[in-house]
Amino acid sequence: MANKLLYPRNTATRQVVDLSGMWKFCFDKASDGEKKGYVNGLPAAAPDMPVPASFADFFTDKYSKEYTGDFWYSTVFFADPAWKDRDVDIRFFAAAHEATVYVNGKKVGEHCGGFLPFTCNLNDVLRYGKANTVAVKLNNELSCATLPCGEYKVLKDGTKVTTPYFDFFNYSGLIRPVKLVITPKISIVDITLKHVLKDGGAVTEYSVETSGEGEVWLSVYDEDGVKVAEASGVSGEAEISGVHLWQPLNAYLYTFVFEVYSDGNLSDSYPLEVGIRTVEIKGNRILVNGSPVYFKGFGKHEDAPVSGRGFNLPYIKRDFELMKWIGANSFRTSHYPYSEEIYQLADREGFLVIDELPAVGMLVSTRNAVDAATGAKVEPFFEKEIVQTVTIERHLSQLGEMITRDKNHACVVAWSLLNEPDTVGSDKAVGYFERLFDRCRELDVQNRPRSFAHIIQSRPDRCKCTHLCDFIMLNRYYGWYLKSGLEIVDAFDALDGELDKWEKTGKPVMFTEYGTDNMQGLTRLPSVMWAENYQVEYLEGYHKVFDKHPCVMGEQVWNFADFQTTEGLIRCDGNKKGIFTRYREPKMAAFELKRRWDSLPLNYKG
Repeated sequence: MANKLLYPRNTATRQVVDLSGMWKFCFDKASDGEKKGYVNGLPAAAPDMPVPASFADFFTDKYSKEYTGDFWYSTVFFADPAWKDRDVDIRFFAAAHEATVYVNGKKVGEHCGGFLPFTCNLNDVLRYGKANTVAVKLNNELSCATLPCGEYKVLKDGTKVTTPYFDFFNYSGLIRPVKLVITPKISIVDITLKHVLKDGGAVTEYSVETSGEGEVWLSVYDEDGVKVAEASGVSGEAEISGVHLWQPLNAYLYTFVFEVYSDGNLSDSYPLEVGIRTVEIKGNRILVNGSPVYFKGFGKHEDAPVSGRGFNLPYIKRDFELMKWIGANSFRTSHYPYSEEIYQLADREGFLVIDELPAVGMLVSTRNAVDAATGAKVEPFFEKEIVQTVTIERHLSQLGEMITRDKNHACVVAWSLLNEPDTVGSDKAVGYFERLFDRCRELDVQNRPRSFAHIIQSRPDRCKCTHLCDFIMLNRYYGWYLKSGLEIVDAFDALDGELDKWEKTGKPVMFTEYGTDNMQGLTRLPSVMWAENYQVEYLEGYHKVFDKHPCVMGEQVWNFADFQTTEGLIRCDGNKKGIFTRYREPKMAAFELKRRWDSLPLNYKG
């Protein structure tokens, strides 16, 4: 049965059962869990593990925290006899990174990719009126065929050690909720929307996929609960006169209620909150509802103490409040699709989101930033046969899942298909990128702009794939990884000179990463690297260059908050480029950014 990616909601026709809580957990170093019968559930003596959460930071021994390989979760749930005549699916909101699911000892599904949801139908395996056991085998090993990319090595004692090609911790596990979704046999499976503005109103083109034959009806309600439009058919148009548009930091959400009838009776109903807006690029401007918008915000991570990359509603709420306080209007989901609840809150708050795939580490290096800055020779990533066969298919699959999941969110205004890939080492990158960009255009009926984040070596005179981008995303660290310290004046000149070249492309340029590591509380006069006031001086210099170039239409600092990484010589308990600490306390740079961003109008450079 097809993967059902609609967000689970309780309605008059649907039921959602949350399986969050303490699950049984164990490592499977020998990869013999199936032989030991783990498919039928873990032993009663197995330790408990919170779900959702990453497993790493609950442990006090290094072997467990850094574990690489197979591992298992299991729990028990009760199946209501009333579900017999309905479809019962188990939905994993994210399982990092590869998962195989068993219910009552029978394999019901598998999934590759740790940041997007998948469902498994349970109709044929459930024991109604009884306890049912779900067991999940996961694996967090990295390779050039996983997204994100990396590798692992084996120590003399047989321990596997992860060596990522990316600069964030490889948090793993059942990192987002797991829920049972009970729906009618004839139900709504997918919804696709496209908005067109005209004469002070809007027309929303829609299409609905159902699991069986039925009549589809659509009713549209405004925020006061007044019906403002209706339509019928599996596809059609709903027209709203005097429409309230969804605007950046000024959101308005309509409720689209889709219903499917069978033999004259209501079979299923699904409500969807919808912000009506358009996105397009004209020249070197990014337009929302036909008006230019200047992006102010961050690259972020789903990262918090103890829970790791696990779903964490309190931190989600705190992050949005801090972004509003500092004057931001946007963020990039670096470097993977985030929890769905983050997009829902961004819809309500009016934040602009660049939605990014977990295609990070496509540069064969465990020190990406340093190697790229110094020009160190690395093996061309896209020359690898496995990349041109296995990786591309997984990449395309996750692209399809991301667009299917996120396509109706007003907040999602652009797609980032890769972060810092090797686009200078091989001509084979071009064909790979073409398949991605073409498929993205095919899948997204709203035709959102597409791009990828360019690493420092991907400059306009060297990058083989920039021509595919609708706008340019730049990750730049002049003044930190190169030309740092006293050379920072030369760093600003280098940035200025490079922007002169990007200006000639005629496309909008957005800085999706720039920043410096710094330790909270460390200040020096004169400033030195790692001091908070060095970060402020760096930001001030970059912003002067941004203001000079008309093509620059956005600035997203790296990073919103300090985050955990693999330990290493250039990392002191993680990456310290945050404007806020990992505990979300402001550093000196936060007040400088607030001063600047509060002063910049939404249509700055418009």
